[in-house]
Amino acid sequence: MFEKIKRWARLWYLKLFRINDSPLKVALGFALGAFVGVMPGVGPVAALVLAVFFRVNRVSALLGSLLFNTWMGLVALVLAVKVGALVMGRDQQVVQAAWSAIFRDFKWEKLSAVPIYDVLLPIGVGYFIVSFCFAALAGTAVYALMVQIRRQKKTGG
Repeated sequence: MFEKIKRWARLWYLKLFRINDSPLKVALGFALGAFVGVMPGVGPVAALVLAVFFRVNRVSALLGSLLFNTWMGLVALVLAVKVGALVMGRDQQVVQAAWSAIFRDFKWEKLSAVPIYDVLLPIGVGYFIVSFCFAALAGTAVYALMVQIRRQKKTGG
């Protein structure tokens, strides 16, 4: 099992860091994928479409989307509620309680009764801000790693 995980990690490492593209395009692609991956309801297909549209690296966008979509869902939701409520001037507990009530006994008809301005808008704004922050951090980290790896290859070390 550990060997399988190790091989998978090595494969994605090679796909990301041995891309014959500029470090900036790879990092921007990864950041775009991370941004899209954190947003709910948006996934790898959207990351690929946006990567083509913005002319950034598609492989890194796909990888960023898959990594952040898989691992950041719950963390992003909690942060989105807190950040969105803060930015929109709403009480965090009220927004959290309303959001939980929607999903406790979910029915599509209940969504029309949810006050958009009081619940959905703060969470949407929170997701946008949280996604942007994760994308900025991820893109910066990938760019720094790409530059370091390429510098080491040039010097032979």
